[in-house]
Amino acid sequence: QVQFVESGGGLVQPGGSLRLSCAASGIRIFLVTMGWYRQAPGRERELIATLSGDGSTVYADSVKGRFTVSRDSATNTMYLQMNSLRPEDTAIYYCNRARADFRTVGQLFPWGRKTQVTVSS
Repeated sequence: QVQFVESGGGLVQPGGSLRLSCAASGIRIFLVTMGWYRQAPGRERELIATLSGDGSTVYADSVKGRFTVSRDSATNTMYLQMNSLRPEDTAIYYCNRARADFRTVGQLFPWGRKTQVTVSS
């Protein structure tokens, strides 16, 4: 059974940084395209970054140049380094499989417990 455990969220001031983690079990993340998603209050879930098996990455315009996705294949963990955070980055963040073209994935794995990021002064 595939499971994801997200962590690393918290409260940070505008301009600050956070590093999120997505620990996976039941699947080797370097074999699939993985993505970071977020959902802000009152808004739909959005895909913000993808990491393919070959190591290529794609970012949504809203986070490009500020966020970096990476992985550690030894620990089967994906990361999201978030710099220059803005209040509009406030959301619940979570990980799952994704498509590098940002189209809807036909079948997602079960969602993890998610992690809250709040950017506020």
